[in-house]
Amino acid sequence: MKLQTLALAGALLLAYPVHAQVPVTAATDHDSLLTSADPKLASNKRLVYDFWREVLEAGRLDQADKYLAEGYIQHNPNVPTGRAAFVEFFSKFSKTKPVDAKIKAPLVAISAEGDKVILSFVRTVADPKEAGKRYTTTWFDMFRIEQGKIAEHWDSAVKE
Repeated sequence: MKLQTLALAGALLLAYPVHAQVPVTAATDHDSLLTSADPKLASNKRLVYDFWREVLEAGRLDQADKYLAEGYIQHNPNVPTGRAAFVEFFSKFSKTKPVDAKIKAPLVAISAEGDKVILSFVRTVADPKEAGKRYTTTWFDMFRIEQGKIAEHWDSAVKE
């Protein structure tokens, strides 16, 4: 019976063509990602979007208090909790640059529900099965907004 099951499974696999992964692609129209019928959700999206552009990408750590609550909670195991600790951590390698009108990272989508905003990005990584090959996947950053500031952050980072 096991041999028949394996033979059937093999036949079914051969009968259906295998397709390669569909690459993740970035959105080109960021303005449309920032819209929402709910003004509060649109405001939360804009807050996170501008924080990403100004503080993270442009290295304007002096603007962190504009976006982050003092008691900011960090769930990334590589970054400390608290606004002051965030600034200290990123000041070690962040360089001040001009603020771009759009997020430079390959942004796929911005989702907002309640007090949460999620940014999803294209992430290109080395394929562990094929030397020299790369593939795309998605990276997510989620933020909780409280009283007009980012109060908490989650992502899929692991200890480095």
